[in-house]
Formats: sequence, C-alpha cells, structure tokens
Amino acid sequence: MPKRVDPDARREQVAEAVIDEIVAHGIRSVTLARIAARTGLAIGSIRHYFGDTVREVMRFTLGVLMQRVARRDATLSDDPVARIGDVITFAAPTSEQERRENIALVEYRVMARTDPEFAADIAATSLAGAEVVRSLLREALVDRDVDEEALHREALLLFALVEGFSFSSALFSAPLHETDVRAAVTATVQRLRDAYPPFGEVVEGAARSPGAAEESRSCS
Repeated sequence: MPKRVDPDARREQVAEAVIDEIVAHGIRSVTLARIAARTGLAIGSIRHYFGDTVREVMRFTLGVLMQRVARRDATLSDDPVARIGDVITFAAPTSEQERRENIALVEYRVMARTDPEFAADIAATSLAGAEVVRSLLREALVDRDVDEEALHREALLLFALVEGFSFSSALFSAPLHETDVRAAVTATVQRLRDAYPPFGEVVEGAARSPGAAEESRSCS
C-alpha cells in the first residue's frame, strides 16, 4: 500500500527549498527544476501541489514567511516603553533561521517594487507593521505633550529603525544580537520621550512666567 503523503508537510518542504534557493542564489534563480533538485521531488509532484507555474510556489512561500514572523513567540512587558523593545526585538532576525527567512523576505520586497502582484501583499504587511509601531509609540508617549503630527513623524522614525534591522541583517553573515537590538530600541524610545515634556508642564510654566517676570522686576 503506498505511503500516504501529508500535503501540508509537502508544501512546507517545497517552501523551505525556495527559501534555501533564495538565500544561496537570489530570488530570480528560483525555478521548478531547482526546487525539484533541492527537495528530491519530481517536477510533476511539485505541479501536483502548486499548478504548472513557479508563480504559485513563490506566492505560497511568501505566505509561509509572513506567517512565521507572525507566529514568533514574544513575551510582552506591561510597561509601554519596554513593550516597544519587546516587539521590535522579536521581529528582528536574531537567530540563524530568522536571518535566512529575513533574507528571503527582503528579496521579495525588492522584487515587489516592479511586480504588482507581490506588491499588494508586501504593502499590506508594511502598513500593518507601521500601524503597530504607531500604536505602541502612542502608548509609550501617553504622558507626554505630543501632537498627532509629531507622533506620526516619530513613529515613522521608529519604523525606519525596524526596516534598518531587516535590510542590514540581509547583508550580514550572522544574525543580529538580541541585546544590541533591544539596547538600540530602548535608547531611541527614551530619546523620543525626553524630547517632549510631560503633560501640564508647558501650561504650568506659561502660567508661572508672568509672576516670575513681575517678581524679577520688583527685585531689581
């Protein structure tokens, strides 16, 4: 009796082969023949699960990569400031497996610049990530006198840090160090907080200034 094959496991095997091929030779090198060579499967078997073109394999692999990032375990702090460090650190590629997956994602993102089909998926993910950063930063600055325009600008800066970890890691031969990522994020968020006064401080200072000026004139 033939051995029953788990279709989901087979598709994951193919996706892993695609990731390996991207890491080794770049996303433009992926073909059904190269996938078959890496998996030991016949091209006909790959087509059985994905159809006749490599396009469906590529779309499936992108979905796998996004799901893996979303499923990473992260213990979040109760403190809003520390929570930003938790989320960005868990999203950064700090293990060898995460580094490989990040390289593949970066290649997909570069390809999406001229590929409308992949661009939609990539753009949706980027927008969702930027919104998460904005929400986290809003909580971290809830006690600070910061308007919406400034919040938008600072969230954009913080998201650029996330992007920087991703793109720079794709060029490194080793994963990022978790302690370095967390330290960089913590220092950045602290500088953001220090740039804005606590709520009420500006108003109170303005209310005291006339009296202080009058007292200064009396003393002179």
